Amino acid sequence: MMEQLDLPQDVNPKLTEFSLNLSLQNDERFDEVGPAGKILWYLRRLEPEFVKQPPPQLTYTPHPYQPEKVARLLAQFEGHIADELDQCIAPPATNDEVTITLLYPHYRVGALPVCGDLYRFFPTAYESPRVRFTFVDADTKAQFEGWVVREHGYALGLREWFLKNECFPGSLITIRKSEVPGEVIISSGHRRPTREWLRTAMVGSDGGIVFAMLKHNISTPYDERMAIVVPDQEALDKVWEQHNTRNRPLPQTVKKVMFELAKLSPQGHVHAQELYAAVNIIRRSPPGPFLAILLESEWAQHLGDLYFRFHV
Repeated sequence: MMEQLDLPQDVNPKLTEFSLNLSLQNDERFDEVGPAGKILWYLRRLEPEFVKQPPPQLTYTPHPYQPEKVARLLAQFEGHIADELDQCIAPPATNDEVTITLLYPHYRVGALPVCGDLYRFFPTAYESPRVRFTFVDADTKAQFEGWVVREHGYALGLREWFLKNECFPGSLITIRKSEVPGEVIISSGHRRPTREWLRTAMVGSDGGIVFAMLKHNISTPYDERMAIVVPDQEALDKVWEQHNTRNRPLPQTVKKVMFELAKLSPQGHVHAQELYAAVNIIRRSPPGPFLAILLESEWAQHLGDLYFRFHV
């Protein structure tokens, strides 16, 4: 920027840089988006919409519950679950990489949660609420823009990459550290597609969500309990919008989704992890609140471990 501005040449460059940064800091049109130790400026009007404010799919209306009552069940969750709404829900990471199970709301908007050990893999900042960085595809080496929204705990910029790599809710996404500052390496484990039976979310004739086991071409590794294929994205968007604009109580949502999932089991059994993934198809929620609802509701019988049975 300094090279493109007509600035005096007989002034100390460091003083000029300091003055320019100070001016930009006081100019509301600009946003400082550099990682710690680096100053970068970005025009606010050019920032992606969901960098400036959370998308509807990542917006959570808190439901009161007592965390200590569900702590034992939460400890039994398996796999690579990460949820920015509950800092206790994050997969363990090695020094070099971490794998995350893709949840529907993150898939829909092209985001990943940033919580727990995941903080170590993304650029941070001393003060800036938004940090711009670069994603690098581990296989193709393609680079594209990413953003960490620190206040709300997510990283944005992956929507097109998810689609190109044929990811879906339940896909396992691996993040690796880069030797280059400001870069994050990402991999979907893309492979030759195979036909597999998976839970499929569809919109019924009454406008509600129904589930069925159908065969799909799958090109990424996935978590069997969290995997849900969504064939008609636009139809589901309408259900999401209708459901959330009407402010339906969370217990009502959990009951409806559990009722539909129970149809896939001859015994009417539902695993809490599967329910967690399914509830988030139409409403954003961490696992804690709906686990509390299951334990307190007459229509849900706890069978032990993470299994529940639906009572009509």
